[in-house]
Amino acid sequence: METLSRWVLARRRLVGLLTLVLLLTGGGALALLLPKVSENNAYPGLPGYEANQRIAAAYGTGGYERPFVPVVTGAPVDQPGVRESLDRAFAAVADKTKARVVSYGGTGDRSFVGKDGSTSFGLVFGGPVEQGGLPGSALGEGAGLEHFIAEAMRPHLPPGAKVAVTGLDALATGSDAGGLNVPIKLLITIGAAITVLTWVFRSALAFVPLLTAVVAVPVSFLGLLAASAFIDVHETTLIMLPLFGVGIGIDYALILVSRWREERARGADPEEAVHRAMATAGHAVVFSSAAVAIGLATMVVLPIPLLRSLGVGGTMVTAASALVSLTLLPLLLVRAGKKPTAERAPRGWEAWARFVVRFRHLTALVASAVLIALCLVALNLNLRVPVTENLARSGDGHAALTALRAADVPSGVLTAFDVFVPSGTDSQRVAATLADLPGVHSTTRSPRWTQLVTVLPVDEGGSTAGEQTIRRVIDAVPDGVLVGGNVTQQMDYVRTTYTAFPWMLAILALITYLMLARAFRSLLLPLKAILLNLLSLGAVLGAMVLLWQWGWGTEALLGIQPDGAIGTFVPVTIFAFLYGLSMDYEVFIIARMREEYDRTGDTREAVVRGIGRTGRLVTCAALILFFSFASMATGGELDVAIFASGVSLGIILDATVIRSVLLPATVAMLGRWNWWFPTWAARLLRTQ
Repeated sequence: METLSRWVLARRRLVGLLTLVLLLTGGGALALLLPKVSENNAYPGLPGYEANQRIAAAYGTGGYERPFVPVVTGAPVDQPGVRESLDRAFAAVADKTKARVVSYGGTGDRSFVGKDGSTSFGLVFGGPVEQGGLPGSALGEGAGLEHFIAEAMRPHLPPGAKVAVTGLDALATGSDAGGLNVPIKLLITIGAAITVLTWVFRSALAFVPLLTAVVAVPVSFLGLLAASAFIDVHETTLIMLPLFGVGIGIDYALILVSRWREERARGADPEEAVHRAMATAGHAVVFSSAAVAIGLATMVVLPIPLLRSLGVGGTMVTAASALVSLTLLPLLLVRAGKKPTAERAPRGWEAWARFVVRFRHLTALVASAVLIALCLVALNLNLRVPVTENLARSGDGHAALTALRAADVPSGVLTAFDVFVPSGTDSQRVAATLADLPGVHSTTRSPRWTQLVTVLPVDEGGSTAGEQTIRRVIDAVPDGVLVGGNVTQQMDYVRTTYTAFPWMLAILALITYLMLARAFRSLLLPLKAILLNLLSLGAVLGAMVLLWQWGWGTEALLGIQPDGAIGTFVPVTIFAFLYGLSMDYEVFIIARMREEYDRTGDTREAVVRGIGRTGRLVTCAALILFFSFASMATGGELDVAIFASGVSLGIILDATVIRSVLLPATVAMLGRWNWWFPTWAARLLRTQ
């Protein structure tokens, strides 16, 4: 690293010019990238997805889209003219919304009529809704269609009849707008960063880390443009990349600037201070950025284009942040001018570290107990589609659902799904076979859509019984018949993603272990780092269960009613982001501990001095990233809020309980074993 800094300072104009060129071409790369960006959440190869695509291509409606369910009350279907009126009402819906409609009026099927004989319902399958955003439950897509349905039906209903529309989307606790107000979120993030950095540096140096981050984000677009030749770049990647990039870029610059100030306080001139900072903190930045990049890059093994795009985008912005910090930052620091205020280790952090070291067994026990308790809570993680008992508790949608239940119509009809029957297969026989399956309320066909059989389950698709019904349907259909539906696709997504997840974890753990073993010159510290990271991530998922499934304080904190489920993409995406970020902090702290141990030969003193020098920096870096992701959680969009709050909680939990308590306590407990690095390992990892 010192060689790099000397090369950079010897060619200042060239490096400055190259930085300007990269900055400008990065802006151009974004312009070229935007037309290539995909807004679709595609899952090629998943049976449910392929079925839904086939249904949408053939009929333009249904498939992935959840049905809206208009419920008509006060209209006895056996009275003369009532069926005709219902037929006209639902036909008006089809005409006005261009949706596919199935009802008692059009089919005469009594399964659309409640036991009271005066309550009936229909299924309205709308056209494709632009999904965008993140693939969670995404309830609330197409919100507002229920009002058009009710308005279209009312003029044609029999006298005295009323209509209200329910469905999972009509009962959604939040909207899914498919994106974020990125400029506002960036302003919040930058404002928080300036506040934290000003408190840390108390000088104009506060703007130096921010400047490097602002340069790094456009540079990362160059890498993303190159990657677009091989992968589909999703719009969510472009949304998250600036927010993540500002946080991670400031992280790296913060470590280098602080070490430079420390060396200046010891009497080094600006250039020599740069070289010393690069020789120490520069190495930490290299290994930290590699840890983050590896954590994100492993997402490419997942067979989901969106997750691959997020992984590649995060990797690019991490690499760009490290590159800019290691090249542009030395130039800025040399030009910083007069000697800054002395950089001393905050006494509070050293005092805290001595307390943890002194009571290392007790603090490790308490911290571990908290984290393990949260990990046990995480065993209740629900990745299914939400069920109605956790959705809206008032409004027309809830009133319509209540009317259905009062008429003994099972709420599973809200998750009705289509089965596509290809030409040459008897759809009537398929319908009869499926109608006899346990858990199926009924099946229906329409002369207008001869290749579709609509299955109305007894239990909602988000329940265990509902998923079992879908599996029975999949097992019962003849070869070539495709089972679609929203829940079916979500089930396939979970199965495919989390089957690949162990492979992702194994690859990540192996590469990380080898990299950190070389960085720390230890065989035990990397293993401990990986175990602590896994414990931290399990605890985060437990906190997500408390916040978003059990709803502990969620409405009070964020003003959003949770729907009892965690988005299907959330655990694996949070894992990829947090694994790298938490390893980032681990490298910063242990690298300094290693440096202090090499100087003193005393593990306990190395822990105290390491935490004393890095504790405040890690906490400040975590605060900036926390605000970056927390700003994403405030838009009222449920799936985005779940993801962003998960990353935010993980960052704070990791910087406090893990890095400030459990890490120093366990290092102190292991003593000299921390640094065990036999000759054969040193030779194998080429550290000799």
